[in-house]
Amino acid sequence: MPASKTITKPQVLPRGAVIMTLLVLATMIVSFLVMMGITNISPTKQTTQLIIAANAISILVLIYLSYATLKKLFLFKSKAKHNDLHTNVAMIFALIASIPSIIVACFSLIVLDQRMDSWINNQNNQIIDMSIKAAQSYTEDNAQSLLTTTLSMVIDLDQRRMLYSLDRGAFSDWLTYDAGRNNLLGASLVKSDGEVVVAANLINDHSLPDAPIEALRSAAGDKPVLIPPGDTNLVGAVIKTQALPDLYLYTIRSVDRSALENMRVMTDNNAEYQALASNRSTTQIAYALLYIELTLLLLLTAVWSGIAVANRVVLPIRQLIGAAEDVATGNFDVSVPVRGSDGDIGSLSHTFNKMVEQLKTQHSDLISAKDEIDERRRFTEAVLSGVTAGVISVNSEGIIAGLNRPAEQMLAVDASQAVGQSLGLILPEIGAVFDVARDNGRSSSRKQISITRSGVARSLNVQITREDADIKNTSYVVTVDDITDLVAAHRSSAWADVARRIAHEIKNPLTPIQLSAERIRRRYGKVIVEDRAVFDQCTETIIRQVGDIGRMVDEFSEFARMPKPQLAATDIRTVLRDASFLVEISNNQIKFEHEIADEPLVGNFDSRLLGQAFGNIIKNASESIEAALQSGAVETGYILVRAKSAGASITVEVLDNGKGLPSENRHQLLEPYVTTREKGTGLGLAIVKKIVEDHGGHLEMLDAPANFHGGRGALVRMVFPRLAEAAAA
Repeated sequence: MPASKTITKPQVLPRGAVIMTLLVLATMIVSFLVMMGITNISPTKQTTQLIIAANAISILVLIYLSYATLKKLFLFKSKAKHNDLHTNVAMIFALIASIPSIIVACFSLIVLDQRMDSWINNQNNQIIDMSIKAAQSYTEDNAQSLLTTTLSMVIDLDQRRMLYSLDRGAFSDWLTYDAGRNNLLGASLVKSDGEVVVAANLINDHSLPDAPIEALRSAAGDKPVLIPPGDTNLVGAVIKTQALPDLYLYTIRSVDRSALENMRVMTDNNAEYQALASNRSTTQIAYALLYIELTLLLLLTAVWSGIAVANRVVLPIRQLIGAAEDVATGNFDVSVPVRGSDGDIGSLSHTFNKMVEQLKTQHSDLISAKDEIDERRRFTEAVLSGVTAGVISVNSEGIIAGLNRPAEQMLAVDASQAVGQSLGLILPEIGAVFDVARDNGRSSSRKQISITRSGVARSLNVQITREDADIKNTSYVVTVDDITDLVAAHRSSAWADVARRIAHEIKNPLTPIQLSAERIRRRYGKVIVEDRAVFDQCTETIIRQVGDIGRMVDEFSEFARMPKPQLAATDIRTVLRDASFLVEISNNQIKFEHEIADEPLVGNFDSRLLGQAFGNIIKNASESIEAALQSGAVETGYILVRAKSAGASITVEVLDNGKGLPSENRHQLLEPYVTTREKGTGLGLAIVKKIVEDHGGHLEMLDAPANFHGGRGALVRMVFPRLAEAAAA
């Protein structure tokens, strides 16, 4: 089985992304170590500014990498509709990793700010200043004491200047005694260039420094100079002597080493504290950039990790989705790759491939069955379209499943609207037959019914056939044959035979009866004197009734021997006007109206037979109006004669506002010897119907439309085929 279409992986790493990420990581580590004071590099303000610049560049690099990665990821998402699953997994990983990082970064910045606030404040600054001042005060007190002692010794020395001049040894002893008495480590007379002239012979473990030249120069102005301890715990003083020109007394005393050490530590700490205070904002910015850099790095790493996980987990799912879409479109030649390391997804892929194989097999079987069914259907449709009978398929609930074209034409229904509807609702006459056939349980039932469609009555032979023996789930075939013409032909033939027999049997005795009545009237008319009026009335009645019977016999004879029409190209307008004129001149109380087309209405007609048919229809209309006038139903009678063309047909209509046609069994009026008049023979409309049908037309008997004198009366419509040449013109 061919594999499904290739599912691509997103290529989201920009060029050089790994190298840039490693450089950013190295920058972060170095910056962190320097800021924490772990390295030999002191985090001074300049160093911190360099760290800020380096990390700012790193952040820009991370922003670029994140933008390039997300751009490629969303571009990959827009290429196919299922790539969003890939993107969503990556974004979920990014959110899971970045949200805690952002929270930790914000918390760390807050803690850092609070800790620096606790370190760098006025209280701590005052404590440090006070400590330094205390240490300095101690040193200054010792220095001041030394200065006082030195001044006292200078005064004593000036008093013993003679001793200095006469006995240097004794002067040295005195200097040694005086220095020891004042707890000095050393005392000496030095020149301005630092050369020692006389020194006290004191025993101590210290290596005493020489007198600083700068201190000697400063003391040359008769101002005592103190020498700070510096890196040692020794304090010195230099004072110029007055009695001994160009000589200086240089004294040294020791100070408590721990106090000096504490003062130096406090001084160093204070310097560091002040540097930290002055570098506070820079330090905070540096740490903030480190946190932001760490967050961006985690976000980028999470996106890359999410993409890697999506490639591992989501890719098989996307392959399944793509293959399922192919199957949905009808492509069963697809499969998804199965790897043992995929676990449950691999098992699902294997099951999917088996399902597709089964679907392919079933689809092939269905296609074969469909082709066979289509072939049978086409054969059945060809058979049904070739038969003249109407065929209707109905299920056991009486719902129409289908019907052929002859059924549509015969029953005047639309298949698209009838299918799915109840047979009893669409065709109640046939539905009643179906209900009886379904209830009696027989496999086949037949019944002859009569229906009326568009004012035309049709006789139908309905046969109900059950398709199988399962009554609950069976279906039925309703076959409808139009036997109207056959029934009419049989009825006309039978009535024609009856008419011939009646005409033959009645006409023979009519002539002797009429002759006998006339002879009696001539011979005995002059003889009979009594009741002469009665005699004349009786003989006149006999002669008149015999004449009426004779005319009826003539109609029987005429119906029995209706001639075949002699067709010729005829304009039906002339025939219609002549027939209407013959009735108009004998009915002055009726108003005639004509709507006859201006163009010729030419067809193959027998003008004599058509004139007879039109005359009978117009005569029936006038008689209907006369009956309505006598009953007072109408005050004025109207007859409208209308003729027009409609494509390949000619329509002739006669409308009247008489008593109208019966609503029930109206179609029976067209049968022989059916009439609604007292003296009618019932052959007029039967003859008209036969003439119309012999000319290839049909006859419709309808109620008058509402726009014709209130809708009272009848409408008789005759439709004839028009001559092809005339229709084309």
